[in-house]
Amino acid sequence: MAIDRETVRRIAFLSRLKIEDDKIEDTEDEFNKILNWVEQLSEVNTDGVEPLVSVNDTNLTLRQDEVTEGNQAEAVLKNAPQAQYGYFTVPKVVE
Repeated sequence: MAIDRETVRRIAFLSRLKIEDDKIEDTEDEFNKILNWVEQLSEVNTDGVEPLVSVNDTNLTLRQDEVTEGNQAEAVLKNAPQAQYGYFTVPKVVE
């Protein structure tokens, strides 16, 4: 499967990327390299290989969830650029 310029523009539009017209050809080449690499991966014989959940065979050791230092809201809020009513305040980003 090969990617053409129109497909690059469509992918850019759908992913909300701004790709300059002079970079379309370079991006097309990069997409095609990625697809060729994925095609190479599909050629690997994986018969008899069990799927992995993790690359590590060891289990994580769990510890008790204990509060070691609490009631420091005032000290934590000193690091905030803005705070109100005991909470961090941030600029509104969603209308």
